Amino acid sequence: MKRKDDSAAPRAPRAKAARGEEATAAASVSKDLVFRIFRDNPTKVLAYRQLSRRLGVTTKQQREEIFDHLKALKKAGLITLLQNDEYRLTDPGITEFATAPASSRRARNPENTPVPARRSGRPIETEFGQDPVVHRRREAGFDFPDADEPDTRRRPGREHDAQTITGTVSLATDQFAFVISEESETDVRVFTDRLKFAMHGDTVRLRLRGSRDGRPVGDVVEVINRVRPEVVGRLFVQGGIGFVKPDSRKLYFDVFVPFENLHGANHGEKVLVRITEFPEGGEGRSPVGEVVRSFGQAGENEAEINAIMAEFGLPFEFPTDVEAESESISDVIPQSEIERRRDFRDVTTFTIDPADAKDFDDALSIRKLENDHWEIGVHIADVTHYVRPGTELEREAKYRATSVYLVDRVIPMLPERLSNGLCSLRPNEDKLTFSAVFELDENGKLYNSWFGKTIIHSDRRFAYEEAQERIEGLDSDYTAEIQLMNSIAKKLCAARFKQGAISFETQEVKFKLDENGKPQGVYVKERKDAHKMIEEFMLLANRKVAEFVFKLKNRKPRLTMVYRVHEAPDPDRLQNFALFAKKFGHNLDLTNPKKLSTELNDLSETVMGRPEQNVIQTLAVRTMSKAIYTTEPLGHFGLAFEHYSHFTSPIRRYPDMMAHRLLEHYLEGGKNVEVGPVEEECKHSSEREKLAATAERASIKYKQVEFMSEVIGETFTGVVSGLTERGLYVEIEENKCEGMVRLNEIPGDFFELDRDNYRIVGRNTKRIIQFGDEMQVVVKAANLLDRTIDFELVDERPDHVKRREQEDRRQGSKPRGYRPSAAAEEAAPAAKAASAARPVPASGLGQPVIARRHDEATAGQRS
Repeated sequence: MKRKDDSAAPRAPRAKAARGEEATAAASVSKDLVFRIFRDNPTKVLAYRQLSRRLGVTTKQQREEIFDHLKALKKAGLITLLQNDEYRLTDPGITEFATAPASSRRARNPENTPVPARRSGRPIETEFGQDPVVHRRREAGFDFPDADEPDTRRRPGREHDAQTITGTVSLATDQFAFVISEESETDVRVFTDRLKFAMHGDTVRLRLRGSRDGRPVGDVVEVINRVRPEVVGRLFVQGGIGFVKPDSRKLYFDVFVPFENLHGANHGEKVLVRITEFPEGGEGRSPVGEVVRSFGQAGENEAEINAIMAEFGLPFEFPTDVEAESESISDVIPQSEIERRRDFRDVTTFTIDPADAKDFDDALSIRKLENDHWEIGVHIADVTHYVRPGTELEREAKYRATSVYLVDRVIPMLPERLSNGLCSLRPNEDKLTFSAVFELDENGKLYNSWFGKTIIHSDRRFAYEEAQERIEGLDSDYTAEIQLMNSIAKKLCAARFKQGAISFETQEVKFKLDENGKPQGVYVKERKDAHKMIEEFMLLANRKVAEFVFKLKNRKPRLTMVYRVHEAPDPDRLQNFALFAKKFGHNLDLTNPKKLSTELNDLSETVMGRPEQNVIQTLAVRTMSKAIYTTEPLGHFGLAFEHYSHFTSPIRRYPDMMAHRLLEHYLEGGKNVEVGPVEEECKHSSEREKLAATAERASIKYKQVEFMSEVIGETFTGVVSGLTERGLYVEIEENKCEGMVRLNEIPGDFFELDRDNYRIVGRNTKRIIQFGDEMQVVVKAANLLDRTIDFELVDERPDHVKRREQEDRRQGSKPRGYRPSAAAEEAAPAAKAASAARPVPASGLGQPVIARRHDEATAGQRS
C-alpha cells in the first residue's frame, strides 16, 4: 500500500482565543479526519499527542472528541490499541481493500471471498520493526500554501502554461525524491504523493512549482520510461489478498497482488514481484503486480541474500547459451599461439591472492638483468583471447560489467569455466597473459617498460599470509625475491606520496561464516605489506599502460582509451569537511591547493588510533569525487597520477577487457577507435560498479544485523557515527556494526539535533553529544527484515530514577533525576557561546552523514 507523507493528513484550523481566555468557538474534529491520519500512515504507531498536534487541537472539547473517535474506531476494529495511548491501523491491506471502490474490490476479489476486518497474531510493526530513520515531516501546505490537500484536478491549459523539464528520479527517502535534469542547475525535490509511482532511475516529465528552502520543487506530469518495474519484499497474504512490502527504502509504496497472481507464494516469504498495473493518476490505490519468484521464508540466509541479489537486479545464473559457449572453448594452447608471444615460462613467477581465492588474474615475475637491474613482470590473464567480440560470452560480460562480491558468494562476470579455469593463473600450468614488464633498480627507479602478449608458467601460489611471513623474515622458498620486490614497492609508494597521493581509505569488514552462512565473527580486514606490495605493482602497470596509450599520439584527438578518472574534490565540500574536522580539534589549511594532499595525509596520520578515526576517514573519502570510467584523460587525484587506467583485473572488470583490446589494437598499428561507443560502455560500467558496491554494502549490513541478533543485551563500546532528527548512530569499534539510539530514549533529558554543529543538545541540561564521542551501548534489538540494529545507552542511575523518567516520558513531561556533573555545568555556558561563535557550514558535507544524502552513491573514492 502506498505510504503517504504526513502532509496528506489534513489539520483542523486552530481555534483562536482571546488573551487569557479559552476559545469559545472551536472547530469540531470529525472521526473521518482522525481515521484518515491512520489510513495515510498505515505502518506508523501514533499516540494521542501526535494526533493532537496534527489536528491543531487547542480546546478541551476537541480533546474529548478525539478520545471518543479513538474508542469508536477501536471498537469498529479499524485501529488497534498497543499500549497506553498508542494506536496503529489494524490492517493496512484490508483497510485499503475495504475503502476501494466497489468495482475495484470485485476485480481484486472475484470470488467474493470474505475479508476479515482485523489481522490476528502479531502486528505488522512487530514483524517488520519500524524504520529507525525518519526525516523532517512535510507540513500541510509545505509546497501548496493555499490548501491542506493539493488539488490534483486537471485545469484547462494549466500543463501547457507551466514550465516542464525532463529528468531522472533519484529517491532519497519514503517522503520525497529528487529529479536530476540537465535542464535544471539544481536537483528538483518531489514529494512522493506527486511522483505518480515513479521509481528510482525512471525518466519523468516534471512540472516546476516554485522553490522551497532555496531548492526547486515540482510534480511528475508523466513517467516517460520505467527502468525496472520490479519490487523485492516480504509478502503478506490474508483472505486471498496479497501485499508486498518492499525491502528497499527507496520505494514508498506497497504492491497489491491478487490471488491469481500469487503463483503459489505464501505469507511471510521474500518474493520478487513484477508490477503489471500502475493506478491512473497516481493516487488512491496501490500498484498491482504478480509474483515472479519466491526466495523462501523471510529471515533465512538464502532467502535474504537472494532477495538482495534480486533487489539490485543481479543475475542468479548464466544463460544456457553462455555456459555452452564457455564449455566449448578448448583448453589446449596451440603452438602457433605460443610462437607469437613472448615466453616467460622459464622466469620465476608466482601469484599472491587471498587464501580462499579461486580466480587468479595477476602474477608477478622477477629476474636479474646483466646490468644489475631487475626485470619485474606484471602478468594479467589474457581474457580477451578467449572472449571474442560478437559472442554470447562477450555480450554477457559487457552487461554484467563487474563481478559482485557479496558476503557469502561471488556473482562472477564470467562463467566458472573461464574465471576459475582457462583464465585463472593457476600454478604449474601454462597460461596466456597480457603483460606489462618493467626494468627497475633496487631504489625503484624505472628505466624501461614493455607491453605485449605473453605466456607464463606460475611456480607457486601464495596466500597473502604466506607472503607476509616471508616479508617478516621466514626463511623459505622465494623469500629473497618477495623481500626484494617488497623493498622496491615501498620506494614506489614513497615516490607516489611525494607526488601528492592521498592515504585515506575506508576499513573493510570481513565475516567468519559457518557452513550455513551464519556469521560466527566480524572483524576488520588488516592490510599488511604483502597486500600493499601487490597493490603497488598493479598501480604501476595501470598507470604505465594509460601513459603509453596517451603518448602514442602527441596531438588531439588522442587515441581513444579507457581511463579511470578521479577528479579533485569540490571546494565547497572540502571546506565543509575542514569545518567538520575542526570540531575534533584538527585544522586543515586549504589556502594552497598544491598542498591539499599533504594536509589530508597529515590529518589521516593524526587521527590514526583515535576514536574519531573511522568517522573522519570515511567522511574524507565521501568528500572526494567518485572515481569513474571515461575516455577523457582527466587524471586521478587520489593517486596523484596524470593518467590512469584499469588493466589488471579483466576476469572481474569489463573496463579492463576494453583496455586490453584497445592496447592490443594500437600495438598492432591499428587506427584510432571511435570514441562514442567506448564512452557509452564506460558509462554503463560505472553505473554497474556503483550498483555492485551498493549490493555489497547491503549484504554486509544484513550479516552485521544477523551477527548482532545473537548478542542482544550485551554491552559494547562505540563512537557516534551519524545523527538524524530521530536518533544518533553508534558504530561499535571492534566490529564496525552500526546501530541507532533513539533521541527520545537517551536518559536524563530531551535531546534535539543541532544540525549545523554536528551534534545533539539536551534541552534542559545542555549536555552535548557529537560525532566521534565514545559511548557504552547495550544491544536492544536487531531486525533482520529491516536490516537495522537498535542500541540504548548504558544507564547506571538507580532503577527508581529510570522508572520515574519513563513515566514522565509517557506523560509527556520533562524527565527528572538527571544532574550534570559540576564540570558539565561549568562547560555548558562556554559550549553555548562557542556554538554561537562557530560558522554555519554550507550545504554539501553534513548531509552524507547527518541525513543520508540522496547522492551518497556519488561520493567515495575507489582507485
